[in-house]
Amino acid sequence: QVQLVESGGGLVQAGGSLRLSCAASGRTFSNYAMGWFRRAPGKDREFVAGINWDGAQTLYADSVKGRFTISRVNPKNTVFVYLQMNSLKPEDTAVYYCAADSSGDRYLSRANYWGQGTQVTVSS
Repeated sequence: QVQLVESGGGLVQAGGSLRLSCAASGRTFSNYAMGWFRRAPGKDREFVAGINWDGAQTLYADSVKGRFTISRVNPKNTVFVYLQMNSLKPEDTAVYYCAADSSGDRYLSRANYWGQGTQVTVSS
């Protein structure tokens, strides 16, 4: 059974930090590109950050570059993907989704699997 389970969301004041986690199991996700998307109220889902299979290459949306850091660890059965979010702004408020792309595309344009999402709310 494929599972991508996010955690770590919550309410934080502007300027604060949060660390999101995603636990991916049920496939050989160590071979997949992994990443994060978000959907703010009334807006389309947008790409936030992506990382290749071994963590050597990353990509970020311009809106989060320099503030967010994506990383991963690939133990045997479950892959963990993290999103460290610093200097948070009210406009970062959204539901954040973990995703996996078997093609290896760091933009995850053909993501095969998605998590259920975790809410991040940044107060001003």
